[in-house]
Amino acid sequence: MARQLHATDWPDLPLSEWEDTCATLHLWTQIVGKIRLAHAPMINHWWQVPLYVTCRGLTTSPIPYGDRSFQIDFDFISHLLEIKSSDGATATIPLVARSVADFYAEIMDRLRELGLETRIWTMPVEIAGAVPFEHDRDHASYDAEYANRFWRILVQADRICTLFRSQFAGKVSPVHFFWGSFDLAVTRFSGRPAPPVTTGSSHLGVWVMQEAYSHEVSSCGFWPGNGGFGQAAFYSYAYPKPAGLSAAPVQPARATYNTDLGEFLLPYDAIRLSPSPDNDLMDFLQTTYEAAADLAQWDRLALERGGGKIT
Repeated sequence: MARQLHATDWPDLPLSEWEDTCATLHLWTQIVGKIRLAHAPMINHWWQVPLYVTCRGLTTSPIPYGDRSFQIDFDFISHLLEIKSSDGATATIPLVARSVADFYAEIMDRLRELGLETRIWTMPVEIAGAVPFEHDRDHASYDAEYANRFWRILVQADRICTLFRSQFAGKVSPVHFFWGSFDLAVTRFSGRPAPPVTTGSSHLGVWVMQEAYSHEVSSCGFWPGNGGFGQAAFYSYAYPKPAGLSAAPVQPARATYNTDLGEFLLPYDAIRLSPSPDNDLMDFLQTTYEAAADLAQWDRLALERGGGKIT
């Protein structure tokens, strides 16, 4: 039996209505992500740095701190930031309109009070014109309704991406939220090394990119469209990009190849307004992966396992 859909499953998310909140929240997640980065041991492709979708928001998952651990959670239902330690200590910070500088100062104060003092590099990454967190008083917006809508979309995207992930027997990343680029992603690997990346991404060092793309990938996910694109979209790309990828036929019909970004894009509204959003999104993830894998001659018989179905 097909799962009954509700109008709130895929809420409207026009970037123009929450652009200031999106920019502020992006920076808040970078502060929290850098706290995780400061303590977590290195894992290939930077898998120790992302956040994860929860039933209420986003989490760091447990972060090691000596013989203790702690985690930081964004709650987009009660609109709180929660810090929880394995020794039972907790602290909360209301998610309200406030500057990045004030948010940074308060979270560092709460960590010190819990005996979890942490130092981070305070310069944002992957953001044009950024200033250190402690000096940023321009970004100070928080629209609770749109923060909640964004999270609800992440819940749906995480659900479908997890199903898509289950169909792969080869190396595959978790479904995780990268606070640098502010997107949810899952990545499949062919198992073969990739040519070294020789240029950096937007406001990101080449050495970071070299670790992220040390092996051939087909990656996909959801992005709210900040940074100049202007609209929320699902995306899919491959590194290295095989010849002919931009002309490959993919589904659904509104999916196109964006030559500026070098990836397939499917507008979020195409999914939001679809009578079968789950199936359409799975079609996009599957057909863009197949195009990349076939053109790059991945060993699909060995790498795929099937089994994931929309119900």
